[in-house]
Amino acid sequence: MPIGLAATELQHWFSQGLSYDAYLKQSPEQAVPWRVNDTKCDLSMSQKELLRSFKRDMRVLVLSGIWCGDCSSQGPMLAAIASGSACINLKWLDRDAASKLSSHLAINQGHRVPTVIFMAEDYEPVSVMGDRTLSRYRAKAAKSLGSSCDIPSARIPKDEFLDTLQDWLNEFERVELLLRLSNRLRQKHGD
Repeated sequence: MPIGLAATELQHWFSQGLSYDAYLKQSPEQAVPWRVNDTKCDLSMSQKELLRSFKRDMRVLVLSGIWCGDCSSQGPMLAAIASGSACINLKWLDRDAASKLSSHLAINQGHRVPTVIFMAEDYEPVSVMGDRTLSRYRAKAAKSLGSSCDIPSARIPKDEFLDTLQDWLNEFERVELLLRLSNRLRQKHGD
């Protein structure tokens, strides 16, 4: 998804971003489901090895809402993935507080969250992903389009949770490979 923002603009927004803990401290009561999901984000040994193998620095900015159910499940996944690699610098912004940025990232004419902006080390845009991964959409479609409906704040089945975590990890890996294979960055780093 093209975002039409220059690296200088993305650098500005990234500099406004907060760490995961600082972001959640803005609303401790609403952050409770996030903290519950933090405990469920155990990466497998192979996932950890993959993250440790990353070579290129990437900047990742998440537009989110602490109040958001999808964010409370997927945000801890993003934080767990980022903590697995020294190359991932993850920052958080509240969607409503960063409305000028979120206006550039509408998905199907909506300001959806979480929306994740992946950037190279020099803030050049690489990828944007949001608001749900394919696994989350499949599960939601099965519930909403089938015989049962999703209940707000309902627990996510473990297999769906793990599939969604893997979807996010796949996107981080895709961005890493894109950065590693970038002619511009290969020339810069001599590899």
